[in-house]
Amino acid sequence: MCGICCVVSLSLQTPDGWLLKEGILDSLRRRGPNCSHQLVKSGLHPPYQCLFSGHVLHLRGRMTLQPLEDPASGNVFLWNGEIFGGIHVEAEENDAQVLFRHLCSCSSESDILSVLSSVQGPWSFVFYQASRHCLWFGRDYFGRRSLLWQFNKDRDKILALSSVSAGSENDSPWQEVPASGIFKLDLQICATFKGVFLTLHPWKCPSGENITEEAMIGDRNPALKDLPSHVSLTVNESHLLVVPVVPLNTKQPEESRFSDFTGNVADVGILRRFLAEDRKKKLVHQFIDVLSRAVKKRVICPARDTDQFEGEMLKAAPRRPQIAVLFSGGVDSILLARLADRHVPLDEPIDLLNVAFANPNQAGRNDSTQKCSKKKRQLPSLECLNNANTAKLDPLSSFNVPDRITGRAGLGELKATNPSRSWNFVEINVTLEELKAMRRQQISQLVYPLDTVLDDSIGCAVWFAAKGEGLVTNQGDTGPYKSPAKVVLTGIGADEQLAGYSRHRVCFQKYGFEGLNKELRMELGRISSRNLGRDDRVIGDHGKEARFPFLDEEVVSFLNSLPVSEKADLTLPRGIGEKLLLRLAAAELGLTASSVLPKRAMQFGSRIAKLESSHEKASDKCMRLRSVSVEELPLMDPKLL
Repeated sequence: MCGICCVVSLSLQTPDGWLLKEGILDSLRRRGPNCSHQLVKSGLHPPYQCLFSGHVLHLRGRMTLQPLEDPASGNVFLWNGEIFGGIHVEAEENDAQVLFRHLCSCSSESDILSVLSSVQGPWSFVFYQASRHCLWFGRDYFGRRSLLWQFNKDRDKILALSSVSAGSENDSPWQEVPASGIFKLDLQICATFKGVFLTLHPWKCPSGENITEEAMIGDRNPALKDLPSHVSLTVNESHLLVVPVVPLNTKQPEESRFSDFTGNVADVGILRRFLAEDRKKKLVHQFIDVLSRAVKKRVICPARDTDQFEGEMLKAAPRRPQIAVLFSGGVDSILLARLADRHVPLDEPIDLLNVAFANPNQAGRNDSTQKCSKKKRQLPSLECLNNANTAKLDPLSSFNVPDRITGRAGLGELKATNPSRSWNFVEINVTLEELKAMRRQQISQLVYPLDTVLDDSIGCAVWFAAKGEGLVTNQGDTGPYKSPAKVVLTGIGADEQLAGYSRHRVCFQKYGFEGLNKELRMELGRISSRNLGRDDRVIGDHGKEARFPFLDEEVVSFLNSLPVSEKADLTLPRGIGEKLLLRLAAAELGLTASSVLPKRAMQFGSRIAKLESSHEKASDKCMRLRSVSVEELPLMDPKLL
């Protein structure tokens, strides 16, 4: 994980501030707390200058300063990503250095695009090719790493690229760089004609299908339709950038598939009946193996120094957790935790980050007491009275939100599957006052340029969860704890591929398998603009790296290869039919109770939704985000970096 920034100027005179405001610099440094550096590259005839600013979070190989510069060629590289496959990286090597060597050896555009096509893993980058006076930049196919752009008519700063922004009403707007392909900026043409001239190399499906038109007009790349009038965009039709996953299998069952399972109750017995079929069980084990490999790549990469301790007493010191999981106890997160347990050293704890928001209007009332209060004209049961009395005595009862309850239950299942593992269940409790304060100070700038009620809810919930500061109970003693883990696993991508949302069930009921396939294709196509850039910015703000095993290229290709009827059966009840393949995997790994939990969105499970307004819709523009946009900040001299 790194914070990267590049500013392009069409002037030989160094601008006073280079657009690097204190807000942006502070955010970049939080993303990359281990080292910071900057350099300037210039062209004379015609004149241009590029400022490169890199801020590194060290996770693998040797500590490597960014931006990287090749003295022989003059090339410069900013890299915010991880290579998990496609290009070989030795354990002791730094992947940024390895990729930079490959790019510097390229002699043509096709070579550069071929190298980038081969990278498996999340990334965003900026590559300055000195010999051709070109600036290459972009994000991976799914957009798992944030990269924003800002265009300006001022020739002293025509383009800015950054992992994060600092919004201001007086600034030109920032937008996410579309994950539609790789962009090239010819600096000499820009300097000659005093404008911004971009070339897009779009992704091409490996089957030969042309996705350029869909990429340009579909939900995947809305920002390409909103470019300023002074920005010229040309689409290169050579199709040199290959999509890293196989196309979606849209095969439909020959006849309507109605299950012989009846009833509306999610029962693990239904999953066991599926697992009794040899063919289905074989498929489930294939999925477990593919997902396990994806998790393994993401949990073994943090450098673990086995020689860091000296002396017998210090050698016995417990290991610090390196891996954390955004953990609600739902089937997505508990399956990731279960598979991480396979690959993380046994003497290393795993942190389970569980966030809850206290509603001041519901203080002292947990779910049980609320349900009891709804039973009109009935005397309260003894169980309800006991729950109510417990709530009054427990000052933390207002944090007993649905995700806290399922999280604790999931913790019990994980302990049962591996009693030898130390699981740190981190109870992150957030008050309304804390929420308002941190949204104003930091979160709103990280969520930007997204601005809906849903973005606010999820952005705030993920920010507090990733911070990892809460309470941990160990052998009956509860005390404060802050997770030191730099890697955070998140289950995003499971619902989008396995029909996990309620809208998928509605779509299936209306339009059948054909409509559901179209919906799933759209879900994966727009995940870069709806989710991943925001989540990367929010988690990275804590000097931690978000990793998405369900969006591993091998996992996506495996799921794409299956007909949708193998991944979900929406004729089955809620808690079974959606994400059926995932639930079967969880049940097979011994996570029985969690395998049949219905889908509950994070904003509802953590109780942040409706906390401040009960009349909002998820798609509404969020005025709380708009009202705290930062003021115009003083410009900062790059020498102070």
